[in-house]
Amino acid sequence: MRISPFDLERWLAESAADAAVSLAGRDVRPPPTEDFDLDPGRLGAAVPTGGSSAFSVDLGAYHGREASETIVTPGLREANLLAALAVVDEHAVVVTPASTSFLGLADALGDVTAVRLEGPGWTLDPAAIGAALEPWTDLVAVVNPNDPTGRSHDEATMRAVYERCADNGTYLLCDERFRPLDPDPIPPVAARGRYGISTGSVSTAFGLAGLRVGWLCGPPAVVSAAESWADYTSGPPSGIGLHVAEQAFDRRGSILPKTRAHVAENRTAVEALLDAHGLAWSDPDCGTRALCAVPEGFAGGRSFCRSVLTEASVALAPGEAVGCPDRFVIGLGAPASELEAGLSRLDTFLQRHR
Repeated sequence: MRISPFDLERWLAESAADAAVSLAGRDVRPPPTEDFDLDPGRLGAAVPTGGSSAFSVDLGAYHGREASETIVTPGLREANLLAALAVVDEHAVVVTPASTSFLGLADALGDVTAVRLEGPGWTLDPAAIGAALEPWTDLVAVVNPNDPTGRSHDEATMRAVYERCADNGTYLLCDERFRPLDPDPIPPVAARGRYGISTGSVSTAFGLAGLRVGWLCGPPAVVSAAESWADYTSGPPSGIGLHVAEQAFDRRGSILPKTRAHVAENRTAVEALLDAHGLAWSDPDCGTRALCAVPEGFAGGRSFCRSVLTEASVALAPGEAVGCPDRFVIGLGAPASELEAGLSRLDTFLQRHR
């Protein structure tokens, strides 16, 4: 198996070490530690592959599936990996731009066709998905709400995409990490029928990236194959991570409104800065990142982000890492004080380079 370097993750790892402030990530500020019971009982107790049965019941219900159609994983990336390993044999269709591992995973396992969203609307055309399907297409992969644009694909669009996949006998995998941030979300893809697969985690919307707890919900055959692969990969999530993730998911009614309000406030601050400098952006309606135009005078997103990192000690993400070389990515989830500090540094930088 050959695998391409994950350009975005390599950049984030490199820039994080050099930046005073990082505004490149997708995760939100975490809830207070004291809000959780951190005692999982016996630290040596083994968690079975697939995770907790009680948690699986709740996750399954949330996605219109049974506990037996759910597997809990060590993070969202593991869930997406297991889905790809379980399903992809010959051909996959991947909706881009996307900051997930979908493109690299699919390319490592079979042939890939990219269906590209274009600005300023960044809308997904179901007809384009239909045109990309081959009789042997195993999987269509999409992130909704999209990352890095922060734009949502609506109910009619996702229903039409699912119907095209189902008619072709192709699974539709949707990375739904940002779905909990939508106060009125459309149904999860896993609830749409036998070809629907949803993945998610407590990392992004819940602000609990350090737990590394994610999940996959879908048809029994896919979940069974994913669990078999999990026995050979990372196995189950950690016991303490699972213990806290269960609490967070159970309290989502109180946690998520606070997260939405926090992201909305940060969005307003970022938009004001971009407007002040005449920089267009993807105008996100959900999610915790946005795609922004590179100012004039820079060769592209990487050149701009490298200059900002060197001169202002602020980490952003280059658009080249998500296939958009004339853009850069900015996060909306940082703690308010960090965002304010980062935007102040970025403002000074942009004024200097007018």
